Parts: sequence; C-alpha cells; structure tokens
Amino acid sequence: MEQKEDLFTEAAKHWDLERLYHAFAEAKRQISPRSRRGLTDTEKLYLRGLLSGCSPAEIAKKMFQTPKSAEVYLCKTLYQYVKKLADLPNEPVGNWRNVCDRLQEAGFKTLSSSEFKMNNSLPTEALVKIVNIGFKESTVSIDINIRLEFPSISETPKKEDLDKKD
Repeated sequence: MEQKEDLFTEAAKHWDLERLYHAFAEAKRQISPRSRRGLTDTEKLYLRGLLSGCSPAEIAKKMFQTPKSAEVYLCKTLYQYVKKLADLPNEPVGNWRNVCDRLQEAGFKTLSSSEFKMNNSLPTEALVKIVNIGFKESTVSIDINIRLEFPSISETPKKEDLDKKD
C-alpha cells in the first residue's frame, strides 16, 4: 500500500507546490480566520491529486474513501480557496478540471524543461528580404534572404544571418 505522502507526487513536476500551499493557506485564513494555520496534510494531498489531473472519484479511490465524501470535502475546502485566489467569490468552481485552469492562469504552473526549451527556441526577431523575383514561362521564382534572432540559454540573443556567405 502506498503511503499518503507518496500519492500524487507528479504534481511537483508541473506546479510550484510551496507557493500554492502558501497561497491556499492565506486564502483559508481569510475565509475562516479561526481555522488551523496552514493547510492540513489532507488538503495538500487533495490539491496534489487535482493538480495531477485526478478526478475527485480517482482521489477518493486512492485514499480509500467514497467519491461523495471526496466531492463534499473539496467543495467545503479547496474549491473555496480557489475561488478566493481567483477572486471569483460568487462563481462556482463548476468542475474539478477548472481548478488547474484557474491556478495556471494565476501563474502557479511551472514550465517543464521541454516547454522551456520550446519557448526559448522561438525567434525573437525575423527579417525577410526579397532579393529577386523572376518569371519564366508559367513559373515564378522568388529569391529571399531570411535573418532570424534566437535567444540563447544565457539569454543573449544569437543571430543567424543567411545573407552572409560562408
């Protein structure tokens, strides 16, 4: 049997859990000032479950609870904190899938290394220069030069200039 602290650990790969725990604890304090400080281990576990993409029923199954008890618990705790964080006090969370969307919009999701590489490999500047246009029978030929600037890992832009002859 898996230990509770070992459940839903994949959430840490994609989410800034410490910042989330702190923000949720502050939202909890604002909603019920007399409640225990910080998040309980159960609240953290349910949050990691949601952030791992599990439904309340899947979380309940892993925690040997009924789906209904998980849904009630989430409605009384985490969903209220999400509404407070997203500054939507009068709107229902609607669906457990919305939790991740709202938290991602609030900037709590971390970029995976592949997303980071992809975002940093896009050109920061592009210049396209048409050098020559030719017409021959039913064919149009266009010669172009392209210059692209890419950010490097050190964030110093590198230039790749195709005008330059090797």
